[in-house]
Amino acid sequence: MKEQSHEVSWRSKLYEVIFLSDTGTGKAFDLTLIGMILLSIFVVSLESVTGLSPEIYEATRITEWALTIVFTIEYLARILALRNPRYYIFSFFGIVDLLALLPTYLALVFAGSQYLIVIRGLRLLRIFRILKLFRFMGEASLLYNAMRASMPKIIVFLITIVNAAIISGTVLYLVEGEASGFTSIPRSIYWAIVTMTTVGYGDISPATPLGQTIASVIMIMGYAILAVPTGIVSVELAQAQHAGRRAINCPACAREGHDSDADFCKYCGHGLERLAGDGETDSGMGI
Repeated sequence: MKEQSHEVSWRSKLYEVIFLSDTGTGKAFDLTLIGMILLSIFVVSLESVTGLSPEIYEATRITEWALTIVFTIEYLARILALRNPRYYIFSFFGIVDLLALLPTYLALVFAGSQYLIVIRGLRLLRIFRILKLFRFMGEASLLYNAMRASMPKIIVFLITIVNAAIISGTVLYLVEGEASGFTSIPRSIYWAIVTMTTVGYGDISPATPLGQTIASVIMIMGYAILAVPTGIVSVELAQAQHAGRRAINCPACAREGHDSDADFCKYCGHGLERLAGDGETDSGMGI
């Protein structure tokens, strides 16, 4: 029983440092990690510059290995801090963290391989980890929930826009023809998409009065089209804020997006830890 209590204690402390950014140690860990991530991105960028002295390249290799070892320890610590680590391992950030480590280790076996350079580019994915460490993650979680809820409406909207672009492009192809640069229906659809999105490259343009009239209508429609997705997301964002989602991580699986009054994780059923200011004590962390 004492052994189990000791295990709970060290795992709880490790979880607090790595996953909770509301504590002093958590903030220090986040800031340190952000600094190392930025340094690793700088080192990777510096390695791509030609004409530097051999000493600089040697320093970048040493720094790269030191950072890789630190990130490896951090990755293993995240796994150890969770009661159900598979949720983190197979999550987006878990996969990104793992892929960010592999190129340096693969270089020991496949040094000089042509495709290894491409694999090393995956280290730049570490920058995504910065996004989940900022203090505004609660707002980011609300935005993510709103975008996910808006997806069915946006898909229907995009299908409508694609149909409108096909019809508009076909009409302009029939009206203008090859003389104005509308050499095919696909090229005409390309013009319609560019016009509807108000990009307006200008490489193709209607020359006849009828074609210009139709183009004017499509341009005006373009401004209305841009407002629709914004309105859809805004409504869902307001509803997500009203629902009161919490950005707190589950101490067992590290997943977020729980209801404001939730005591247990809706993904794995583990007890959620109350944030400071909730007016309650820990609700059964039981790591």
